[in-house]
Amino acid sequence: MKIVYMGTPAFAVPPLERLYNDGHDIVAVFTQPDRPRSRGMKVTYSPVKELALKHNSQVFQPLSLRDRAAISILEELTFDLIVVVAYGKILPAEILSIPPLGAINIHASLLPKYRGAAPIQWAVINGEAETGVTSMYMSEQLDTGDIILTKKTPIGKTETSGELMDRLASLGAELLSETVVALAAGTATRTVQDHASATFAPLLSRDLSPINWNDSAVNIRCKILGLSPWPGATTELKGTTYKIFTVDIGQMQTSKKPGEIIFAGNDGIEIACADGSIIIKDLQAPGGKRMSAADHIKGNPF
Repeated sequence: MKIVYMGTPAFAVPPLERLYNDGHDIVAVFTQPDRPRSRGMKVTYSPVKELALKHNSQVFQPLSLRDRAAISILEELTFDLIVVVAYGKILPAEILSIPPLGAINIHASLLPKYRGAAPIQWAVINGEAETGVTSMYMSEQLDTGDIILTKKTPIGKTETSGELMDRLASLGAELLSETVVALAAGTATRTVQDHASATFAPLLSRDLSPINWNDSAVNIRCKILGLSPWPGATTELKGTTYKIFTVDIGQMQTSKKPGEIIFAGNDGIEIACADGSIIIKDLQAPGGKRMSAADHIKGNPF
């Protein structure tokens, strides 16, 4: 099948690689413009662009899909289908109507739950037992199109959103392969979403980072896992703000107030919360490296 692929981050790489491996003709790849990244602010390619260039695909990086230039590019290409995976731009109706088979999207949730930009992170933060990936026909509204196929997977109790994202990228590649086969055979179904059951997953920000110790131990652990690797959960200990990475749920019932340190030693730093305690196992001080709480305590006693 002749396909135009639209995607940008690492999550969109395995699905594109699967299309190449399945033998499809990737007519063009659209990705976000090159931008300064990392501490050195060096201008680098998106992960999707890097893969596309390795396969000698032509790459387009328009600032907008709503201007005539981007639409003209697509009108001049000959292809059957648009595939969108974490592209980061909304496709206008004029583009959606160009390919004979339409445009499809791979979304990292079980729609209609968690529409939006950060479905993986919010599923972890909210303590969901399972999540998955959905293939759908695209519409002008965000993540509202008819569902084609889904794949489910459980969320591990100690799985970070970063770890889950890697698994869902691979699962999304499998789902995309099956979806394209069904579209080519004319057997793809479409199921209208239950819009009344929709939930939303907005972008994350550093405003979410501070831990609320008045919350339950389970909710605090889910938040820490969901905010890893970015923006990261934080807490203030003895006047210093630390990033918190790995925690265990403690068993101690305590008279300490939420947020107070119960114990600091070889097992970590145990802090009271609403219904018990959390034991911090790994942390990072400002300007420092990630290390075990036990090792940090040796040079910085609490």
